[in-house]
Amino acid sequence: MGVSSGLATPDTEAEPWVAAQVGGALEAVFHAVAATRADTTALLDRVTAAGRRPASADLAALRPGLHLRLTREELVSGAGFVAAPGLLTDVPAWLEWWQSGADGDVRPLLLDLDPGQSAYSDYTHWDWFALPRDTGHRAVAGPYVDYLCSDEYSLTLSEPVWIQGRFAGVAAADVYLRHFEAAVLPLLRSLSRPARLVNARGRVAASADPAHLAGSLTRGPDFGEVLAEGRPAVHDGVRLVPCHGIPLVLVLAEG
Repeated sequence: MGVSSGLATPDTEAEPWVAAQVGGALEAVFHAVAATRADTTALLDRVTAAGRRPASADLAALRPGLHLRLTREELVSGAGFVAAPGLLTDVPAWLEWWQSGADGDVRPLLLDLDPGQSAYSDYTHWDWFALPRDTGHRAVAGPYVDYLCSDEYSLTLSEPVWIQGRFAGVAAADVYLRHFEAAVLPLLRSLSRPARLVNARGRVAASADPAHLAGSLTRGPDFGEVLAEGRPAVHDGVRLVPCHGIPLVLVLAEG
């Protein structure tokens, strides 16, 4: 079943306002992701113009920008570029990834990508990699337990990186779920009906609705269609309001 245009409700002014505020909370993180994407694209273009393929050592040039974003952006707990398999000449896969420590230091992620030793050597099925690769658009993945980086419930925001029209990997940033919820739950609770936020695949990213906890799936509506249309809709009496500029949908229980 598809979705239909949104019907007027007493909350039709409050709901878009809340959706816009949620968008604003994450937009700064997407700005950080976009900056990493721009740095990576410029770096890969320079290497290609020099007549060679990139190697893992080339990606060290991204570190000053990544460190700056980790220290400046309050919600960003990790940031980097994740290479598509086969992009680099010296390794089959690579994460140029840095994280903020509990004491405020910035440190690299040291990950074993040996397929004979690590269950995480193939990261291409994770939503934060697959969604931007498959759709060509930026994505919000999670919440999920981030066993790769922090062992924390996290969201990962990502965008595809292209080189000469070919997918080269993703630029991304992590946000701890506890920090995201602290920013958006007061907004969700201000609405007159139970409300939650879901990503393009229906995964609940934050919830003020006890019937739909963070991390669960909301099935039924085509949330990708709602995001593509960019305007409120109704599905089986449930209101769907896309958040301005970011791939999350505000879902409001039937009134």
